[in-house]
Amino acid sequence: MANAPLMPKATAVWLVENTALTFDQIADFCKLHVLEVKGIADGEVAQGIKGLDPVSTGQLAREEIERAEKNPNHRLKLLESKVRLPEAKRRRGPRYTPVSKRQDRPNAILWLLRNHPELKDSQIMRLVGTTKTTIESIKERTHWNAANLTPMDPVTLGLCSQIDLDIEVQRASKDRPAATAAAGEHDVTLLPVDVSTGEAEHEPFVATRKPREEPIDLDTVFAKLGGSRKSEAEDEE
Repeated sequence: MANAPLMPKATAVWLVENTALTFDQIADFCKLHVLEVKGIADGEVAQGIKGLDPVSTGQLAREEIERAEKNPNHRLKLLESKVRLPEAKRRRGPRYTPVSKRQDRPNAILWLLRNHPELKDSQIMRLVGTTKTTIESIKERTHWNAANLTPMDPVTLGLCSQIDLDIEVQRASKDRPAATAAAGEHDVTLLPVDVSTGEAEHEPFVATRKPREEPIDLDTVFAKLGGSRKSEAEDEE
């Protein structure tokens, strides 16, 4: 409700009762629907609400009302407040979690640890509004309710928004490749020159040929079979 007067309905009640403005003008100034303003005039809406004078509260000038009464197409303009309110500074620290959702934080922490291991503890603390002690207890399974914890998406639980989660994941992914590359420099070693460029000694390859098979003579084979049968018959006699 941008650029709306304080207590719009009470202001609309006063304008309906004390001015000759049209319903459209009052609805536009108070940021209400035209039918709602008409209901106020008919006594069906805002019953029991006392009218608020926008002139005495410094929200509207008397000349502005007179100008609008003469011209139905004129739109009332809200006076700028002379009192400047300081902008509320955003507090940095753990996110506030409603009491009704605090019991779901361990499940959300477990989900983040399993699905986004690249996140730092400080990032998890910002997302779900927890403490480092709770995160460590869930990691080491020393939490008092560790046996009953089930991973649950913190966005679904309403503990953080999807935009905040994506931002933290992107920050963690930017730091991760640099750390991986730094760790890889210590693990990779070069082979000596004589090993990488030297020729390995191999045993000479000797080609072996299979012995040539002689053609089979069928007459000789059957002759041998016939001779063996005759010798067996003589032995039986």
